[in-house]
Amino acid sequence: MRFLGNILSTIIGLFIFCMLFFFGIVLIAAIAGSGSDTVSVKSNSVIELDLSQVTNDYAGKFNYKDFDYFETRHDGLSDVIKAIKAAKTDNNIKGISILNDNSSLGMAQSKALRDALEDFKTSHKFVYAYANSYTQKEYYLNSVASLVYLNPIGDMEFKGLSSELMFFKDLQDKTGIKMEVIRHGKYKSAVEPFLENKMSDANREQVTSLLNSVWASVAADISKSRNIPVEKLNEIANGLTARTPELAKAENLVDKIAYEDVYHEDIRKMLKVGKDEAYNTIKILDYAENAATTSSDFSSKDRIAIIYAQGEIGRGEGDISTIGEGSMRRSLQEARRDENVKAIVLRIDSPGGDALTSDLIWREIEITKKIKPVVVSMGNLAASGGYYIACNANRIFAENNTITGSIGVFGILPNFSELSTKIGIHTEKVSTHENAADYSPFSPLDEKFRNVTQEGVERIYTTFVSRVAQGRKMDFARVDSIGQGRVWAGSQAIKIGLVDEIGGMDKAVKYAAGLVKSKNYRTQNYPEYEKDLRDLLGNLGVPFLKSKENMIREEIGETNYKLWEQLKKASNKSGIQACMPFEISIN
Repeated sequence: MRFLGNILSTIIGLFIFCMLFFFGIVLIAAIAGSGSDTVSVKSNSVIELDLSQVTNDYAGKFNYKDFDYFETRHDGLSDVIKAIKAAKTDNNIKGISILNDNSSLGMAQSKALRDALEDFKTSHKFVYAYANSYTQKEYYLNSVASLVYLNPIGDMEFKGLSSELMFFKDLQDKTGIKMEVIRHGKYKSAVEPFLENKMSDANREQVTSLLNSVWASVAADISKSRNIPVEKLNEIANGLTARTPELAKAENLVDKIAYEDVYHEDIRKMLKVGKDEAYNTIKILDYAENAATTSSDFSSKDRIAIIYAQGEIGRGEGDISTIGEGSMRRSLQEARRDENVKAIVLRIDSPGGDALTSDLIWREIEITKKIKPVVVSMGNLAASGGYYIACNANRIFAENNTITGSIGVFGILPNFSELSTKIGIHTEKVSTHENAADYSPFSPLDEKFRNVTQEGVERIYTTFVSRVAQGRKMDFARVDSIGQGRVWAGSQAIKIGLVDEIGGMDKAVKYAAGLVKSKNYRTQNYPEYEKDLRDLLGNLGVPFLKSKENMIREEIGETNYKLWEQLKKASNKSGIQACMPFEISIN
């Protein structure tokens, strides 16, 4: 037996050695790969604005503490905008090409990018756009171009905005799976799909108002770029009179109907490059990497910290797509302790989430404000918990089409008691005290527990409204009247006092610098996310160390994954939430 034990120990030792050796090789390759040379920029070049890999404003900094490995990524929208600013004065760059763009950017992000491209055009360099077909969202971005091309067999989507919501009440009745909902706020429609089979009047009112406000912002930008009156754009949308290339050109939404080879030939003419000669191009993310590593000015001692809060709010460390207590509070603490950081801009793109975490971040901002000013810049959305962490800032900036507000809270508890009874599962409780047993999804929700939970929801709602009233210098009743879970567009929010000024990140940074009277400053990005070996190897594609989410995404595809993700979020929302009332996809 001892002999067999020695053999087994040897085999296990060899296996562990091989695994460690394998991981070491992978790690060395990763670190070596991260130090690859920056792509050079050739003279007479055109930037290809491919945004397919750009999702978040902030790409992130990552500290793999297990082995002292640090990574900074430069593929966020903020990096792209910084690159476009650098290209404006780069003599090697002659123009920007938007070719068959397919991005997942939100409306406020598209607005920020449009503004950067508008500014780039003032250098008298060209911006051209070509597509085989235009979705409405992509056309909004592409319409900023000096010349807009469309494939002869393509089509144009220009029809106004809509939103479709799903309701699950009948599904719950049929399956016996019920979501117990406890809420405050007549507009808090995040839970409405579990209570009704159709949209409430209050919800229809806010969705209609929101869509009209966002469309007004979109139409105004297109009107300015294409020199078409807004009234005419509305006629085009109502009548679908730009649905074909010929109709789109007749309505002045596009400039030229042509195939892609003609588009490239026109660029060659602009660059004075021979017909059979390839012109120089550089991808926007390569140029962003180049700009980040070569054009940064480190001579300024003063810094404005930009802390990115993007994604749903939850507990734990957080990541580039989730706002965690750990990374957010640590970033605020580091920024306020750094004597070179003079002011802080909090960039928010969040539908909200966990109410407790939202309050903890609010508290950290409250402490920070006593030492340094905190200015908020809202992106696509800063709603519910996203607004909670914004409301006490020194000043709040939003875009016209930013979704904000949603001052309300709810609790949601999955209950399987009807299903378990149907399939023959029964449960009983034994307790020492009347309230000793926790909530059980296998027992009907009793009124006493509901009342206690409702009390918690009301307490957090009252706290939320009080925080807003204090931060915005409004009385409680006023905040309550515009709260109740209702969402607003930025253009509406400024009129009711939820935001101070319409503008993007640049405007917020300049305002923050002005508060501390700093004229010579540079920006410094936060958070720096703390990671471990498993995170790194999972990102490198080691199959059995990939995250469950990444494996599911690869198996079912991106579209189906988004559907799965929505169902997962709904089922995981236990406890009290300060979350946006519904998910809206604007096309």
